[in-house]
Amino acid sequence: MKKIAKYVVYIVIGVIVIIAGAVSYITLALPDVGKPENIKIAATPQQIERGKYLTLHVSACLDCHSPHDWSKFGGPVDTTQLGAGGQKFDAGVGFPGDVIVPNITPHHLSNWTDGEIFRAITTGVKKDGSAIFPLMPWQYYAKMDRADIYAIIAYLRTLKPVNTDHPKARLDFPLNILVHTMPEKATLGNKPQLSDTIKYGEYMVQSAACKDCHSQDEKGKLLPGLVFAGGKQYTVNGNTLRSANITPDKETGIGTWTKAQFIARLKLFNDESKATSVNKTDFQTIMPWWDYSGMSDDDLGAIYAYLKTVEPVKNQVVKFQVNSLAPIASSK
Repeated sequence: MKKIAKYVVYIVIGVIVIIAGAVSYITLALPDVGKPENIKIAATPQQIERGKYLTLHVSACLDCHSPHDWSKFGGPVDTTQLGAGGQKFDAGVGFPGDVIVPNITPHHLSNWTDGEIFRAITTGVKKDGSAIFPLMPWQYYAKMDRADIYAIIAYLRTLKPVNTDHPKARLDFPLNILVHTMPEKATLGNKPQLSDTIKYGEYMVQSAACKDCHSQDEKGKLLPGLVFAGGKQYTVNGNTLRSANITPDKETGIGTWTKAQFIARLKLFNDESKATSVNKTDFQTIMPWWDYSGMSDDDLGAIYAYLKTVEPVKNQVVKFQVNSLAPIASSK
């Protein structure tokens, strides 16, 4: 029995050593996506304008990286603090940790090289080599055209510096270890010609990370059969919000929508000054309507054309539910 006990002790010690070694490797050697590229972006007026369009209306970078007024419908962005960060994700919204979205104005990025910003956007790795939790959908930006990422960086450099700093993110165990394994090397794509409508629409959907919000996932992995089918759950003002089904299913998705109706819907919220006030029990959304309304008709039409080609999924979604009360909003 003493020999057995001794062997058990040795096994336990061995397992502890292996686990400690694995944790040390993950936290010290990862993420491993390579060094930032040695690039210098020529910020031409045309490139800055393209970057502004993408940043504000497609990839919606400033929607996450700016303060919002959540007392108004759709949470309009505080335009006096574009890029200042400050949005908080914690247990109150069901997040496993405590993350305050960082400042991405020149106040914070002035000592970042263009290559470091490019690596952060496309691989999920910060200037100091640490991992960015995929609240920022860098997995989608990683497939954008290099020229479009350059344009976004060029525009970010023009933002008004906002002298605001935020504490580093804190993730719960074991996510604080697993996050080191998440970044991946970019697999950049090429922006198709607008005339190739469906391919172009797919590129725009990728650049806007529509799939990220409109698909259910489990531990970051999309659930098979529910891609674009909505139902992903969020907490807003203490209530439950679920994303809409945007597959071409005729009963529960956008299958009966015309192109004109789709464009009109996305253009509906085009003036933040007209945002209506909402109470805690009123329907509220995190869908960045105020951003996407600035997309061109051509781009929205291409998105519609692509979405009409995805697999229809019958998935009835109750979009909004007040805590402890019955649903007050249906799927449409």
